[in-house]
Amino acid sequence: MGKVVLITGGSSGIGKNAALALVKMGCTVYEMSRKESIGLEGVRHIRGDVTDETQAAAAVREVVEREGRLDVLINNAGFGISGAVEFTPPSEARRQFDVNFFGMVNMNKAALPIMREQGGGRIVCMSSVAAPIAIPFQAYYSASKAAVRTYCLALHEEVRPYGVEICVIMPGDIATGFTAARAKSAEGDDVYGGRISRSVAVMEHDEQTGMTAEFAGNFVAKIATKKGHKPVVTMGGKYKVFVFLTRLMSTRLMTFLVGKIYAS
Repeated sequence: MGKVVLITGGSSGIGKNAALALVKMGCTVYEMSRKESIGLEGVRHIRGDVTDETQAAAAVREVVEREGRLDVLINNAGFGISGAVEFTPPSEARRQFDVNFFGMVNMNKAALPIMREQGGGRIVCMSSVAAPIAIPFQAYYSASKAAVRTYCLALHEEVRPYGVEICVIMPGDIATGFTAARAKSAEGDDVYGGRISRSVAVMEHDEQTGMTAEFAGNFVAKIATKKGHKPVVTMGGKYKVFVFLTRLMSTRLMTFLVGKIYAS
């Protein structure tokens, strides 16, 4: 019998391609997003906002009422902001965490009792290579993804005795609509000598020449359904190398090198 999967942010990009890949694998797939409808063949849409705890709980409840169980939850909803920390309004920083971190928290809070009581399940959460390799002028995005990673490693041990598996995926650069959707602020660029705009331009070039959304979606679908797992998985061969190198070099050297790429 195919697994019952609920994926957030599945209307485009990684989420859309993961949902379609899971359908091809024989899974029953539900997608939750703020859109009215998404029109993906074989994917059942639930309209909802992950930042609303009530709507998150309702989405999980709807899946369980229809299917009798929830085998996999994929926390994919997210977005990015960029700009200098000094000039970023606290409200924007909170919004970044509300979606990327607390949206995941809301979904997990609803799903965990179900999975614990049914004797198992898997929760996949999207972090980023920006978690171990913090990107200048994307400090709040990097911090939100680092929070996802740390939270999940702690949660992994809390729920392991109940057969619930937690897995974090750290993608590198991917060519999706995420780039265009980034909330960019160049405020203070004159003070910072144009470094804000140059940094974001480098990042956006890397994203648009990075992995395809189809590759990323297939990767997520595979991790979500495979037997056995690692708590943290890096997506993309060269990014695995980058993350490995961070373990070998000093923090001082790592931040210096990243600064030369993204903050010079």
